[in-house]
Amino acid sequence: MYERFESLIGSSNFSKIRDINVMIIGIGGVGGYAAESLARSGVRSLILVDYDTVDISNFNRQLIATKENLGKSKVEAFKERISSFSDTLVIPIQEKYDPILFDTYKPDYVIDACDDIQAKQSMIKHCKVRQIPFITSMGTGKRLDPSKLMITTLDKTSYDPIARILRKFVKDEWIRGKITVLASSEEPIRTNGKEIPSCSFVPGVAGMLIASWVIQSEIKKEPEKS
Repeated sequence: MYERFESLIGSSNFSKIRDINVMIIGIGGVGGYAAESLARSGVRSLILVDYDTVDISNFNRQLIATKENLGKSKVEAFKERISSFSDTLVIPIQEKYDPILFDTYKPDYVIDACDDIQAKQSMIKHCKVRQIPFITSMGTGKRLDPSKLMITTLDKTSYDPIARILRKFVKDEWIRGKITVLASSEEPIRTNGKEIPSCSFVPGVAGMLIASWVIQSEIKKEPEKS
């Protein structure tokens, strides 16, 4: 099932990937592509957290947004999708983010792909306290150039209102250390209307970059001493 990926990274590194437990908060455009990429890479288990259901407004950018899935729980729809091609254990949690989830499920990595600023702030704080490796996604709406996406740190972001809020939060809370983020260097496109415009390829590429970060972070880890 995963022979081609295993031949790419080697058996010992693939064993590392098989053994990790990843929690993804928010499985829309960004989180959905991250979940799919990790499952197709052989990750042992995925904990998917999202309280929302599939809506027609998701059709332009979310993997599980199909006519057949309209109205379904996003996490349940993703569990069904992933089980069709992978042996990854998917734990669907249809509820809003709560930091107690970190203690209950003990993830090895946390991916923040949600839109809730307060949830993002809480994740930064609680992942730091628990020393859980994590990555948080900045905005992918109002952008059209996926080549401007990059894995960087919060202090090096620009043109992103979410990052601006989080930088102030980190400073006010005296949170130390670098915070890994997925961000775009593209200046947001000015549009009219209340809804945030989006495309399929920017959040899709963002999710795959995040999945790559998780996998490469695990490969680079030094083995624990017995």
